[in-house]
Amino acid sequence: MKKIQEQISSLSDSISAVEEDLQKDNVSFLSSYKATQSRARGQRSLSDPQLVSGALIDVAKHLGNLSFRVWEKMKEKVHFSPVILDPNSANGGLYLSDDLTSVRYGDPWQWLPNNPERNTHFSHVFGSEGFSSGKHSWEVEVGDHPRWNIGYVKESVERKEQRYPAPNYGVWCLLYEEGKYSNGAWKTLTMEKIFTRIRVQLDYDKGEVSFYDPEDMSHIYTHRDTFTEKLFPYLTVRPAGDLVQKILKHNLHTHSLG
Repeated sequence: MKKIQEQISSLSDSISAVEEDLQKDNVSFLSSYKATQSRARGQRSLSDPQLVSGALIDVAKHLGNLSFRVWEKMKEKVHFSPVILDPNSANGGLYLSDDLTSVRYGDPWQWLPNNPERNTHFSHVFGSEGFSSGKHSWEVEVGDHPRWNIGYVKESVERKEQRYPAPNYGVWCLLYEEGKYSNGAWKTLTMEKIFTRIRVQLDYDKGEVSFYDPEDMSHIYTHRDTFTEKLFPYLTVRPAGDLVQKILKHNLHTHSLG
């Protein structure tokens, strides 16, 4: 900075001298023109400033593949991924969304392959991923649909014949029908409100399937049992118009998964 200041001062002196010469009459100016020109040129010997390595912003570092870097950062903070429904398990009366995260009951009936995974008697659909350890939770937006069941089922649950959705048949769920809740074990639950969303939480190692109101995390009900095989998210939408049941999110905690 000191050197630059000296150069600025010298240049200012030269400019003043040139301006002074310009004030002279033409003959005097022309006679001293060579000296004035030489003096002005002497100030143009300054070299252009040179950029050192690293002086510029590393654009490639900060903007290159930006969307991927943002996703990487979000993945560190957010532990949610959607529950993907298994279309091969869906009953013929159920219509799944293109992204396989929501389902509705509708017409006409779909004649689907009778594969072993297919639920043919009740309007069930299962999640595509099962769990044999750890803690997991997901939320279902049930809206004002009047008839639904949600929870978890064991992998070997009966899919072809009529079975009541109860723990002794490998179904741990919460049922709702026309304003009344029950636990799937023939016990009616007295609730003070009608829920539009339900959070389902599985603690496999403790043998618990719990249900909460996600608005304030108030407890609704907990099944306690001993799990011996892989459990899958479970959802039933029974005939009641064209209302959509949307699965919102699935929280995979950092516990080990089977």
